[in-house]
Amino acid sequence: MRPPKILSFAGSIRTGSYSAHLAALAAKELALLGAEPVLISLQDYPLPIYDADLEAEEGVPQAAEQLRDQLALADGVFIATPEYNASVPPLLKNAIDWASRAKGISGGSAAGGGGHDPFKGPVFAIGSTSPGALGGYRAAMMLRQVLALGLSALVLAEQAMVPAAHQAFTDAGDFKDDRQLERLRGTLRALIDQSALRAGLRA
Repeated sequence: MRPPKILSFAGSIRTGSYSAHLAALAAKELALLGAEPVLISLQDYPLPIYDADLEAEEGVPQAAEQLRDQLALADGVFIATPEYNASVPPLLKNAIDWASRAKGISGGSAAGGGGHDPFKGPVFAIGSTSPGALGGYRAAMMLRQVLALGLSALVLAEQAMVPAAHQAFTDAGDFKDDRQLERLRGTLRALIDQSALRAGLRA
């Protein structure tokens, strides 16, 4: 059977973003753990602030359709979020809002737009980063609420929080602390296992 396909992305596009480091490291570790990682950046899916009038007049932007397809084609999704004022950044929330309105480039068909709902099909896991001691915990909780309560997504209890994120990574993008790496690997193993089970890739 094929390995589970796991999408990884960050809720920030800032140069040197800690959450982008975490998303990239997750993709690297996913490959080592036997999954098929797909690393994307929200920079490649530029979107206006969600506006129902804009949607009614012009439809859903193509970038939202493309992001929706990436989610729908994945068996699992790892999202790494920074924390802005005890919440998720507007970039990430806006991308999720638009993707939830999209039908996909091929209208959600199995041929191209994915054979399942972009939020109810994949299994989700959350990572968070912050220079502070809580490691983005509050942002992680807000993202969990958006995904689980707002979109009925299956979000794993396991999550990877990175406190003191400004000191957590080497120049090569790895963790300096082996314990932090093991916590990330634990979250990713759970994501791989649950994604494989839900997709019928593992008995």
